[in-house]
Amino acid sequence: MEPILKPFKEQQAPPLQSSGFVVWLRSNFFSTWINSLMTIGLLWVIYQIGSFVINWGFIDAVWFGESAKACPNVHGACWAFVTDRWRLFVYGLYPSELRWRVDVFYGLGALTIAAFVFSFGPITKRLRLTMFIGFPIAAYILLVGGMVGLKYVTPEDFGGLLLTVVIAAVGIFASIPLGLILMLGRTSELKVISKVCAYYIEFWRGVPHIAVIVMFVALLPIFIPDGNKIDIVVRALIAFAAFNSAYMAEVFRGGLQSIPAGQFEASKAIGLSYWKMMGYIILPQAIRNSVPALVNTCISIFKETTIVLLIGFSDFLGIIQLSLEDPKWLGPPHIFSSAYVFAALIYFSFTFGMSKYSLRLENRTNVDH
Repeated sequence: MEPILKPFKEQQAPPLQSSGFVVWLRSNFFSTWINSLMTIGLLWVIYQIGSFVINWGFIDAVWFGESAKACPNVHGACWAFVTDRWRLFVYGLYPSELRWRVDVFYGLGALTIAAFVFSFGPITKRLRLTMFIGFPIAAYILLVGGMVGLKYVTPEDFGGLLLTVVIAAVGIFASIPLGLILMLGRTSELKVISKVCAYYIEFWRGVPHIAVIVMFVALLPIFIPDGNKIDIVVRALIAFAAFNSAYMAEVFRGGLQSIPAGQFEASKAIGLSYWKMMGYIILPQAIRNSVPALVNTCISIFKETTIVLLIGFSDFLGIIQLSLEDPKWLGPPHIFSSAYVFAALIYFSFTFGMSKYSLRLENRTNVDH
């Protein structure tokens, strides 16, 4: 039997290149004529906005000066206002001869952030615990003083970025443990504790933040003996912690409810007590699931520090507003716009850093993937 011979196939062209920058552009931006039009339109919008920002913020901007007369060009930014007042923005009303203490505070804060962002091998956990506990103590000693030979500085002398960072840090790091305690109390099987925590949370969530600040600042001395001796800044810090702890409690409660019931049943089945179950199994998972909402609440706390303007504090935004009222800098509106753009950039840099760290923390703790 003769073998069946298959005809030869015609020679075909080699396959098109499936990788490279040109292919990536074609597949992602110019795959269809509609996508091509949208890409060209968006590029034109980006070009117009980018050229305006570059011209306004760099080319036509004025960088140095001592008064509004240095910024006659209304088509460019007046960064001279920022360069002339930057010390007031950073240190506030802190005594000039003691500003080195604020510099050390900022340096320790940067080291604390670096300890949590980067890994340092076997000493990472010990370093993070040391900075987490030691930084607040060192910050209080440095900024307030009155001990170890440091001159006492009343918190009322705080201001600018320093006051904003202090209020945000105290509000965040005090409300997180309070929120955890309130969450555990609200989910407790003891009805008395559960009701008290629930009423506490609902009360603070139902009251405007400004009302809480005014209540603590004005009424706390009435209800507490010798309350007038409590510094007004300390009262504001207590108000921030008490108010935001209610929101933190709900954030953690949402993370707790996302845990399957099997985790609780398995913990009880192996004989774990309530506190061991919560400490070793439940709370770590609940906190991990709460990271996005937790960081979102922290960002809100940082931005809400501007509310202290209404009770006469000169935080970062308040210092800028007071500086704009200086007769030396009364001038065209572009000075005001430059000042508030600078404030927006500072707030954005802090909140964007929190957001990026949140994403990194989510990826690090995402053990399912």
